[in-house]
Amino acid sequence: MHRFARSFKRPPTASRVADVDPQATVRLTVVLKPSQPVAVQDYFDGSCISHAEYRRRHATPASVIELVRAHATAHGLTATHQPGTHQVVLTGTYAQAIAAFEPEGLGVYEQGGKRFVGRGGHIMLPDALAPHVVAVMGFDQRPVARPHFRPLPADAAGAISYTPLQVAARYDFPSGVDGSGQTIALIELGGGYNATQVAAYFSGIGVNRTGTLTAIPVDGTANAPDGNPDGADGEVQLDIEIAGSIAPAANIAVYFGPNQGSGFQDAIAAAVADETNAPSVMSISWGGPESSYAAQDLDAINQTLANAMAVGITVCVASGDSGATDGATDGADHVDFPASSPNVLACGGTSLPQSGAETAWNSGINGGASGGGYSAEFARPSWQTGVSNAQRGVPDVAGDADPQTGYAVNVDGTATVFGGTSAVAPLWAGLIARVNQSAGKRSGFVNPVLYANPSVCTDITTGNNNGYSAGPGWDPVTGLGSPIGSDVEAVLAAPAA
Repeated sequence: MHRFARSFKRPPTASRVADVDPQATVRLTVVLKPSQPVAVQDYFDGSCISHAEYRRRHATPASVIELVRAHATAHGLTATHQPGTHQVVLTGTYAQAIAAFEPEGLGVYEQGGKRFVGRGGHIMLPDALAPHVVAVMGFDQRPVARPHFRPLPADAAGAISYTPLQVAARYDFPSGVDGSGQTIALIELGGGYNATQVAAYFSGIGVNRTGTLTAIPVDGTANAPDGNPDGADGEVQLDIEIAGSIAPAANIAVYFGPNQGSGFQDAIAAAVADETNAPSVMSISWGGPESSYAAQDLDAINQTLANAMAVGITVCVASGDSGATDGATDGADHVDFPASSPNVLACGGTSLPQSGAETAWNSGINGGASGGGYSAEFARPSWQTGVSNAQRGVPDVAGDADPQTGYAVNVDGTATVFGGTSAVAPLWAGLIARVNQSAGKRSGFVNPVLYANPSVCTDITTGNNNGYSAGPGWDPVTGLGSPIGSDVEAVLAAPAA
């Protein structure tokens, strides 16, 4: 057996209270390498390939899948290859899974009155299989991500709010288009929505929604609103209401996965491989500090995001709401993942007054601020011009995220005002859906075009995120700035160079 170095996971800080039940059922996701890695530079002009062509070029070899199946079968596990992905799902008992992969530090832990299965250390792989594996996920079931929205404080003075359409108008989003022919994928890690309540919100602000709204369960996690607007329900409904308002004719597919490394990966992979709903845009408003993930989890999700790029899905991701530390308590600066992936459009936050200059969003240490900084895991990609650091800079772009200039939405039937970079990802996703309709094609990976044409964004030059300052040009607080929608449309709709 081979110790898989990238599988290392820091032990939980929670209290270990028990061994796992050896007869309890466990579900593992084995993420494999493609036959040929995606050459991401081939898609820097926004081009893309079909799912069928992707499989022809990149499908994991059947011989490798058979290696996984043989190893699983030898230990009594059931192996199921998920079509269109590089994943094999293994199911069986913990006793069987432990014998197959020998996870270190596996146990039941408790923190804050909640129990979860976690591990600390490495996973072992058969020597023949090790060169083909990106990750073995599912042994560690700690939540890896949090939603990036902020409610307007009850004691907020002088606050204003906008409907999503009013924000779109401020940013000069292209008119005469409504996202027709597009599907926006939303990745959610819990919570849910009531379709009747959501429809009432759209009607109340004068949005004629003609696109469909579909919930897609992943790993047994379904649309399950819990009635808590300050929890995951708030994230789910914020995403739907912003994206659905900006692109009212676009279909919205909501992929619900469990909040753990494998659930996050599986939900994204399900959206990328979905040829029925065929999303052309994806919005992700969940994330956590890079340091909170096992390296294998970063590798697996980043590989899947490269797959999304190849089939022309533009992925918009919230950069986080906790400023330069991303909420980490080790005294160092951190960036949020998956916003730090070089394969996504990372979306930071601004404050959008009714008049006067837009500034970087910073409501103070406890009130939230635009996530941004430099990745500890990913080098600066070639397309990211204007960044002096050798590491990937976050965010790429920005938009209104200040709760005090926030979005008037409805959560669990109650009118409320939300901010946070969670609002910016679906805002940009709605813009891209409009642009796709206007151009008659998928925009695909938009970052190289935006960095080559920075004037399509309003440069934000004042404010900070408690670690970095906004300034002329790209900065690690607001990126290139907030969108000038009609200009974004012009450069993304232009024929590829």
